[in-house]
Amino acid sequence: MNSKFSYPKVDVLAMMTPEQSPPNAVSRPWGWVILVIAVVALLFWGLRPPVDAYTRSVLSLTGDAAKGRSIFVMNCVPCHGQWADGEVGPSLHRVARHKSPAQLVHQIVSGETPPMPKFQVDPQQMADLIEYLNQL
Repeated sequence: MNSKFSYPKVDVLAMMTPEQSPPNAVSRPWGWVILVIAVVALLFWGLRPPVDAYTRSVLSLTGDAAKGRSIFVMNCVPCHGQWADGEVGPSLHRVARHKSPAQLVHQIVSGETPPMPKFQVDPQQMADLIEYLNQL
């Protein structure tokens, strides 16, 4: 089709007011906010302490909550109470919602929160105890 009539070229963007112009990176700061959050998250993930061999071995095992309860009764009841409601030490109900399994192992074996003593059993027993704590 051969047309003798041509339409004039109009620069629509040049005719728009700033309020009408399409959004760009300057008017949409959410892209920058998301980028900053992602970078900070990656930094925290990269700077987290490495998991030691003991903790890795505990986390590789499947725990038994009933056996973990027995370990708890023998070692933890004096401070955390018969049903983990807290005595000298805090209540342990829902502790697994606030700490990862690796953090729980570290908390138990480190003794970093006085008056809790350092406590380390073989990896299977620790896996059992962690499983019991997950049930609380």
